[in-house]
Amino acid sequence: MSPRLPFARLFASPPPHVGVELTARRVTVVALGGRGLPAVVTGHASEPLPPGALVPGLNAANVVDPTAVQSALARCVERLGLKPRRVGLVVPDPVAKVSLVRFERVPARSQDLAELVRWQVRKTAPFRIEDAQVAFTPGLALPDGGSEFVVTLARRDIVAEYERVCESIGAHAGLVDLASFNLINAVVVSSGAAPAGDWLLVHSTLDYTTLAIVRGDHLIFFRSRPMDGEESLADLVHQTMMYHEDRLGGGGIPRVVLAGASAAGEAHAGEVRREVQERIGAPVEPIDPRGAATLRDRIGADQQLLDTLSSPLGMLLRARAA
Repeated sequence: MSPRLPFARLFASPPPHVGVELTARRVTVVALGGRGLPAVVTGHASEPLPPGALVPGLNAANVVDPTAVQSALARCVERLGLKPRRVGLVVPDPVAKVSLVRFERVPARSQDLAELVRWQVRKTAPFRIEDAQVAFTPGLALPDGGSEFVVTLARRDIVAEYERVCESIGAHAGLVDLASFNLINAVVVSSGAAPAGDWLLVHSTLDYTTLAIVRGDHLIFFRSRPMDGEESLADLVHQTMMYHEDRLGGGGIPRVVLAGASAAGEAHAGEVRREVQERIGAPVEPIDPRGAATLRDRIGADQQLLDTLSSPLGMLLRARAA
């Protein structure tokens, strides 16, 4: 039985075979062959971006140099010999605000529920709700009979900037989603089922760090902070563990998955891994999507490549498993 993948996505249509990830540092394209699972990665390519070409954020232009970003994407698809008409698009976590919203009663009509969600998140939205793309999906069922929802809020015009990059190669972004959501999808699909108990994703990039706690296949905690913020990784992990214990009824985190840290080199990744492990007291494993996707050209892939491919792969794998 395929795992249920509950994470909100900004737009949806039939599953694509090509995934595109746009980050502040690079453009990555992944292509899957065949249908179903396990999947085969038939091709992948990455191109670096010049500093400042893409600056992820909630409230300002993200694609600062469209020509540079579009050219990098064009080089990727040219190297792979692709002319995709539809792609799945992964964008950086700072593009959106993620909230966990609880309701004692859920309206029966989907339109009423959507209006209720928009009314609730309007209170804390960092921009006008009228300018927002709002996506939500059911989360945990609460003991008192209420329900929790994972809500993703992004400015519509900023999402459109990323979509236009794909349009520059003649492709429509049929799915648009956040990087960390799709790292979680990669872990769940590669495991063959939702992992038992609570587990922690540490998504450590050169620009931001995201911590997400998942209970089974439900997101129960999400926090993303820029790397130039005042809080260190150790502080973020400590605060997250305290919140997990005090507010989420957690009794420890037996499993931690680390993604992204190898971008700064294996020495940095090792340092991050040791720091997280010392704070949590649980083994920290590097993300590895090969339980659900075979890399045809490099069976013995290094961790930096696995980190690079995991987000767009997670989107494509989620679409196949859904």
